[in-house]
Amino acid sequence: MAIDKVTSAAITDGTIVTADIADANVTAAKLASGTVQNQSAFKNIIINGDMNISQRATSASGLTNSAYRTCDRWYITLTSFGTWTASQDTDVPTGQGFAKSLKMDCTTANGSLSSNSVGIIEQRFEGQNLQHLKKGTSSAVSTTVSFWVKSTKTGTFICELDDNDNTRNINKSYTISSSDTWEKKTITFDGDTTGALDNDNGYSFRVLWWLGAGTDLSSGTLQTSWGSTVNANRAVGQANIADSTSNNFYITGVQWETGTSASDFEFLPYDVNFRRCQRYYYVHASAGQALGIFWNYQSGVNNTIMYFPIEMRTTPSVTASSGSSYYRKYVNGSYADFSGFAGLQESSSHLATLDSALTGTGGQCGRVKCNNDGLIVFSAEL
Repeated sequence: MAIDKVTSAAITDGTIVTADIADANVTAAKLASGTVQNQSAFKNIIINGDMNISQRATSASGLTNSAYRTCDRWYITLTSFGTWTASQDTDVPTGQGFAKSLKMDCTTANGSLSSNSVGIIEQRFEGQNLQHLKKGTSSAVSTTVSFWVKSTKTGTFICELDDNDNTRNINKSYTISSSDTWEKKTITFDGDTTGALDNDNGYSFRVLWWLGAGTDLSSGTLQTSWGSTVNANRAVGQANIADSTSNNFYITGVQWETGTSASDFEFLPYDVNFRRCQRYYYVHASAGQALGIFWNYQSGVNNTIMYFPIEMRTTPSVTASSGSSYYRKYVNGSYADFSGFAGLQESSSHLATLDSALTGTGGQCGRVKCNNDGLIVFSAEL
């Protein structure tokens, strides 16, 4: 096999010539500007930034309070901020590779916000996943948030980094310039040399996108440098997107990475993205699906064991629907329907054992499935 020589034309004074750099799609201009794209794996700290995963539902209406709703990992905070529908939508920026976005649609307006009114979309993070930011040290790194946004409402909007461990934050504004038009925004935040993050699986940090804020959160001076949290300085100048039922807000392609420039969005394979979400929320089974193997420890003590596909963040809580014939057990050549589970018998971050409180013969075993309306989900959300 012939091996191509590296000639003197390819190396000048020990450096690679510009032509060879261009062949590698890294131009001298990019090197000089420091904008070479970061191609490292998992550079995006955000999980499900392309909004592809939505285990709970693709739409949730009548929203007036705070909870995880549709797209996985995206928490919605609503306080005295009208009524909303959140949905996983197919409206996306053209030609960017995205298939889904998170849409917030105002269905009951609030044009006169209360002092404590809040509208926020946010993502929360474990401290152990952010140690590379070197927060609280002299080597703390700058980070950059980039995203695509579209709204009927134009004007000033606020993006915030919030340190939950040390009650510190930094806020930057961006402008939605054109109504109903996808726009890409890039915001760079300095590193914070004060307040190290806990190196554990607890809720240490969050990134927030404001939709509106009352005077309690907007009457001061916008805190554009890291400092102790002062609520009045968090959302100064923020537009009120709740002032009309014609208003909506879309976001997708969300990336948060180290450095002072935004690289191309990191598209992960669907299965990888999905399993990252299952660490926090896992739909074990729904209509017609098998739940697992059960055994009768004794008459009236019927245990069903359920294994998680990956280790969850912590021991999860369980939500099980209940109603007439929601579940069915098969044993000894026959089956019996039952309405629900009595609760957790045992659980860990790897598996859970549920007690159905059914009568039965001690020592028997069989399988359990969901009937049409059965649903078992586990949550270890931050």
